[in-house]
Amino acid sequence: MSKQLDEKILQGCLKREVKSQKAFYDHFSSAMYAVCLRYSNTKEDARDILQDGFVKVFAKLEQFTGKGSLEGWMKRVFINTALEHYRVNKNHMYQSDVEEAYQLSYEADTLDKISQKEIFEAMQKMAPGYRSILNLYAIEGYSHAEIAEMLGISEGTSKSQLSRARVIFILTWKNLNKEKN
Repeated sequence: MSKQLDEKILQGCLKREVKSQKAFYDHFSSAMYAVCLRYSNTKEDARDILQDGFVKVFAKLEQFTGKGSLEGWMKRVFINTALEHYRVNKNHMYQSDVEEAYQLSYEADTLDKISQKEIFEAMQKMAPGYRSILNLYAIEGYSHAEIAEMLGISEGTSKSQLSRARVIFILTWKNLNKEKN
């Protein structure tokens, strides 16, 4: 999309023009779906989050100030939508065998040996709460203070959950490899 076309579509979206909204959706949906997949248990959940996210983006588009990229602003909306989705289902957030994870020795160089596909598969198998913390910190680059604010937890909880999430990720990855062999 050219800069001029971007502005034309953006202005059309602000005027609630369906044709502009469709072009906008078509342009950004793949990238935002990838974000949603990282925070969801299933493709169906990711599609639900994607739909909810676009509803919010279109409703709040006039709040985009032009500081930073539109895609970056949208990404934050979609991450918050995914986190909101799991806040509603909080009783399912931290389902994992933490005791078994603590017994596992963390191998720092293990991540260097894992392909992007394997990382995605292992993260999809993790409980949503741990997956969210790992995504926010390791992939999105948020600080523990930002994560704490986003999730409504303390910084200490963010740090301890990240520590557990890393160990659970390695455990999950190893279990997936055992299943494949």
